[in-house]
Amino acid sequence: MIGRISGIILEKNPDQVLVDVGGVAYEIGIPLTTYERLGAIEERVVLHTHFVVREDAHSLYGFATERERELFRILIRVSGVGPRLAMTIQSGTGSETFVRWVRENDVKALVAIPGIGKKTAERLVLEVRDRLPDWELSDIEVAESSMDQDNLADAEAALIGLGYRPQEASLALSMVEDSTLDVADLVRQALRKLSDV
Repeated sequence: MIGRISGIILEKNPDQVLVDVGGVAYEIGIPLTTYERLGAIEERVVLHTHFVVREDAHSLYGFATERERELFRILIRVSGVGPRLAMTIQSGTGSETFVRWVRENDVKALVAIPGIGKKTAERLVLEVRDRLPDWELSDIEVAESSMDQDNLADAEAALIGLGYRPQEASLALSMVEDSTLDVADLVRQALRKLSDV
């Protein structure tokens, strides 16, 4: 199994990066959260990887942190969730936000992620929650995350009010680096992300 890749970035896209390792270039699927942390072309990168072997394809997936890779491995063990859907889930929300939604049984938030229906969201809550014993949040983080969630929900409602689809609003807000901003700043940052797409 290929557990880690260290090399030079040759090309990068929001869902894939091409990394040169000693003259061999690896195509590595990545979530949006990892793409945002990549350096520039020709810069060195280290990715924690997971290699998937199927009859019709061999695919390599890379993550900026071991925690992101761990969540990916948990997700692909859920019935009906393959690597592509796991990548979509991780691209649609950060790892900590996803874990919070699962712990809070927030099926509505999970359904806003493209490709997730109500049944899949319910299955995710049931099957993933018990596999996250070491993803505990401190009391301070829980209090902050609750306040952050309220601001994010208000910002998402504002974006939907401006005519964006729920999936677009959710994805744009997930790309805002500082989720502790107030509602107005969250909306401004999300609008910038939407205009960049």
